[in-house]
Amino acid sequence: MKKVKWGVLSTAKIGIQKVIPGMMKCENLEVVGIASRQIGSAQTAADALGIARAYGSYEALLEDETIDAIYNPLPNHLHVPWTIKALQAGKHVLCEKPIALHAEEAKLLQQTAAQFPKLKLMEAFMYRHQPQWKYAHQKIKDGSIGKLRNIQSIFSYYNDDPQNIRNKADIGGGGLMDIGCYNISLSRWLFGKQPTKVSAQIEFDPVMQTDRLASAILDFSVDGLPATSVFTCSTQMVPFQRATILGTTGAIEIEIPFNVPADKPSRLWVYTAKGKEEVSFDAVDQYTLQGTSFSQSILDDSPVYTSIDDAVENMQVLDAIFASAKNQQWVKL
Repeated sequence: MKKVKWGVLSTAKIGIQKVIPGMMKCENLEVVGIASRQIGSAQTAADALGIARAYGSYEALLEDETIDAIYNPLPNHLHVPWTIKALQAGKHVLCEKPIALHAEEAKLLQQTAAQFPKLKLMEAFMYRHQPQWKYAHQKIKDGSIGKLRNIQSIFSYYNDDPQNIRNKADIGGGGLMDIGCYNISLSRWLFGKQPTKVSAQIEFDPVMQTDRLASAILDFSVDGLPATSVFTCSTQMVPFQRATILGTTGAIEIEIPFNVPADKPSRLWVYTAKGKEEVSFDAVDQYTLQGTSFSQSILDDSPVYTSIDDAVENMQVLDAIFASAKNQQWVKL
């Protein structure tokens, strides 16, 4: 079986601890290289993970003609620049979310990607590959809970370390960029379209200047029928996550919507006129599913699961939420 050969840009924690170990369980890919700005860091990571080659610069990895695809888990402000460089080097790219710092930058990446139609590009929203989400998505599509009217979701953790990369405002830190993008993404995916307008409230950390608590309403109403998504995300609240999906005749509640453990079964509950049904899913690594899906798109030359167009639209909603909070009014998209 042909395998896609992968290289990783940086020794970022998410890659080392979650994504790379998950990808290494894929049958259709092989992680063959990892790069850091310091060869020592790259070599340490390579040794720990069993990766064949270490590079002392990102450029050196991109110059390796044996590497087919790149995983980019760099800090948010480096997502677009290095994804563009990878595309220009002839590599397919799986880029961590959020795809960019704002919609205009995402559009620049979209335009650049269009110049390389043979290369695959995808934003790494791993949750969409998880069986529980595919199940929920299908239940909505087939009308099992009636017409979708409301989604409520929350995602939070506590991290007030000013040295942590997620708390550096000048390079794209803050709760909305780090985790709120999930709340937005799932809402757009389930409704199957963009919201028409958004309203938001944001609290910023007085020292770090990053958003530490954000709540938003996304209006998906159509033909006079109200339909909304309401979410809260925070980087300075108790660690918690949950998603509830409500239709006209039923509802779906997802216990762990985002950071699903790879070694434990996941579950959700479906509420209908028949009562409450618990649905369990076998333990699976969603990073393995994501890596397998993207690599198969490369091998088959088929569309990726989440398009760059979807990534741009997610950034447009993020931008609108920041604008709404700043101007204290609804913002139309």
